[in-house]
Amino acid sequence: MQLSFGSGAVWGERTDVIGSGIGPRQFGVLQDIQIDFDWSDKELYGQLQFPVAIARGQGKIVGKAKFAQILGLLYSDIFFGVTPATGQFAVSQLEAATVPATTPYTVIPANAASYNDDLGVSYAGSGKRFNRVTTPSTAGQYSVNFATGAYIFSSADASAAILISYTYNVATSGNRVTLANQPMGITPTFKATFYTAYNGSGTALRLNACTANKLSLPTKLDTWTISELDFMAFADASGTIGYLSTVE
Repeated sequence: MQLSFGSGAVWGERTDVIGSGIGPRQFGVLQDIQIDFDWSDKELYGQLQFPVAIARGQGKIVGKAKFAQILGLLYSDIFFGVTPATGQFAVSQLEAATVPATTPYTVIPANAASYNDDLGVSYAGSGKRFNRVTTPSTAGQYSVNFATGAYIFSSADASAAILISYTYNVATSGNRVTLANQPMGITPTFKATFYTAYNGSGTALRLNACTANKLSLPTKLDTWTISELDFMAFADASGTIGYLSTVE
């Protein structure tokens, strides 16, 4: 008797003209996947209560995959249909610093050389937020030199312990996906392969042509982020949906 246990594994490989040949991406740390085959039924009734015939109408195949690994290449290839660039849009959150005791009252963040944008300043002790101004003149005010990443404060905040949050660029590692406003109709497609096994007996499903229509990136206090990708399957150029393989 063939059985199946666990979440199994799933791979997606982009197949449209732009992305063909770039290789498969595995949905890492897969939590679960559900694939539904669904048809509409068309009943034929006479004057009695039950139909005299039933025929299948339109069919659809939809799937949902939940996975924990965050992989930029999967997002870019399978969902957004774009080519990522090398680099990261990074965040430094609540970076500790101290305003100098004497002029100039300037703080240089750790990643100032690749500074991108400001996310705010607060006092380390009270958590009270600063206000950004053109020229700080009283306590609780600051300005930013966006060209150098320097944070400038007033003399009223001399020696103050602060927390700075900002974004910066990483040029040589990671993947950066630019989300463009593409024309309607542009649809990245991929083939999907699903596999699950128990005691050496495997079940495999290949769907030749799929397109993803929803990507969720949920976060929640005190637990892991589990992304969800929803997709639909359709016939490829030869009219084939795919194939299902079992041991028995």
